[in-house]
Amino acid sequence: MNVAYEEIRYEVADPIATIELNRPKQLNAWTMRMGAEVKHAFAQAEQDERVVVIVLTGAGRGFCSGADLSGLQDISAGKGRGSGVPEELAANPGEEDVDESFRGLYSYPMSIRKPVIAAINGPCAGMAVPIALCCDMRFASDRAQFTTAFVRRGLIAEWGISWTLARVVGPAHAMDLLLSGRKFDAREAERMGVVNRVVDHDELMPFVRSYAEDLAAHCSPASMAVMKRQIYQDMTESLGQANKTSFDLMVQSFSRPDFKEGVNSFLEKRPPRFERV
Repeated sequence: MNVAYEEIRYEVADPIATIELNRPKQLNAWTMRMGAEVKHAFAQAEQDERVVVIVLTGAGRGFCSGADLSGLQDISAGKGRGSGVPEELAANPGEEDVDESFRGLYSYPMSIRKPVIAAINGPCAGMAVPIALCCDMRFASDRAQFTTAFVRRGLIAEWGISWTLARVVGPAHAMDLLLSGRKFDAREAERMGVVNRVVDHDELMPFVRSYAEDLAAHCSPASMAVMKRQIYQDMTESLGQANKTSFDLMVQSFSRPDFKEGVNSFLEKRPPRFERV
């Protein structure tokens, strides 16, 4: 379905779909319209066989400055959260049989079977932090800065960040970042594990593309989809249940063509030719 996006850009260049937040004058401040467009674009990318990896980033000098302050002002004045989004933007990406916890308003990237990378090119504040944490990996420019900010606006740990951040960096670091609402730079984010890696600003998107191309060239999309589900679902399970599930999934993988292709390509010393999903 072709939809004219107003607040994002969407582009597919095999093997990557790039979703770029596109309100640079407002540091890509998040609106309800932007949220609907992002979700619609994720649904498009999920169904596109050219796409192996989905990248979320921001236009201009920032990733996302958080919620649009005009919207927050309306809420604080008792005017509600505003009107809904256009019907043509309605979308429901993600695997239907994944636990509904991973299919929430902003947690749905966890339920998408393809890897999702946040390329954090600048300031990432407020609700942009839990949104980035719901991506599978986060690579940051050395110019990126972060703040959860909620406590400094009289708010609480929004959008599941009390769960995601504590699991990514541990409860002590999560307490620090949430209770203080302080700013921290990309290098500190890397040391704590908020981001996977920091690269020079001008190298961020080339690095992300190279990483995605390596996944597309050497890794089974079907295997990545199963592994992604295992990682998130097993975060709420016991080790015993995770072992049982992984054994069952391993047995199933033996009968898939990707297993045969993975073995044959290794023995024949050639790149694998996995089917895309």
